[in-house]
Amino acid sequence: MMLWLMIICIGIITYGMRLSFIMFFGNREMPSRLLHILRFVPMAVLSAIILPQLVLPGSAIDLSLQNPRWIAGSFAAIVAWRTRNVLLTIAVGMVALWILQMFLR
Repeated sequence: MMLWLMIICIGIITYGMRLSFIMFFGNREMPSRLLHILRFVPMAVLSAIILPQLVLPGSAIDLSLQNPRWIAGSFAAIVAWRTRNVLLTIAVGMVALWILQMFLR
């Protein structure tokens, strides 16, 4: 019973936090500076999730040529920069990782 109560409370809190922004900014014009800053939030969050997985395969930073994740991530970053195509970036990154894992480990 305690677990269900905790799940419901966390859900209500999460819903309330999200609803508060909609209620606060829903009928107001947001400043252009804030809109400009908010454009970078998804990139920052995605980088914060992905980068540790690439450079920290164990418990230490590994930027060597023996780390297939780092190399595959570099290939994917170059493809993303040059083409701006999300599906191609994912495909190149995954294929590069599979090939590198076959040869490096």
